Amino acid sequence: MMKQIIIVAGGSPKYWPEMSSYKKNETFWVGVDRGAWFLLENGITPDYAVGDFDSLSVEEFKTISEVVSEVVKAPREKDETDTQLGLKIAMSECDDCPIILIGATGGRMDHLMANFWLMLEPRFQEISQRFMIKDNQNSITFYQSGSHVVEKEGDKDYLGFLCVTPVADLTLRGVKYPLNNYQAAYPISFASNEFIEGYANFEFSSGVVVVVQSKDK
Repeated sequence: MMKQIIIVAGGSPKYWPEMSSYKKNETFWVGVDRGAWFLLENGITPDYAVGDFDSLSVEEFKTISEVVSEVVKAPREKDETDTQLGLKIAMSECDDCPIILIGATGGRMDHLMANFWLMLEPRFQEISQRFMIKDNQNSITFYQSGSHVVEKEGDKDYLGFLCVTPVADLTLRGVKYPLNNYQAAYPISFASNEFIEGYANFEFSSGVVVVVQSKDK
């Protein structure tokens, strides 16, 4: 039974989160460009490999083509990033599974920002609240307007709220630094907050808020 979809981009595995909790037979794996090769190196055969594969050698791509059942090779010059192509595949595979993107941090800043802004695209907003970016220090989740509860991850000490659009009536409860009906006229980050207990509540009436749980190395 599929429990989640994990998209692996081409960032170094040294930044990956702990992978032992993701059972291979309960996860649908999408390797994006060199991310497909990194999965193979770590003993996981992706269900899909997608991208222009310009970061792979001829022999590496040949290996992927031989062992991965579904390989979608895109032209190098295209209107979508490799990660966008991977996300479209994930959306087509499951209507309600969590979608986790790893391998998206720790490398080129333009790649990071392209991935960070994905959930502001209208075509992806329907999945924004089941999409997460993870690495070995951070968990990044995306929220549309409404009332929400965030559960503390056991190894994370800090909690950040990022208004990535103008946000109306932002209220934070159950945190060290609460907020009441804040009007964010422009993108702003409320960083280095902390949980008081094992969960926090927040609400807002319009806009998009990104929540980051993080820890120091």
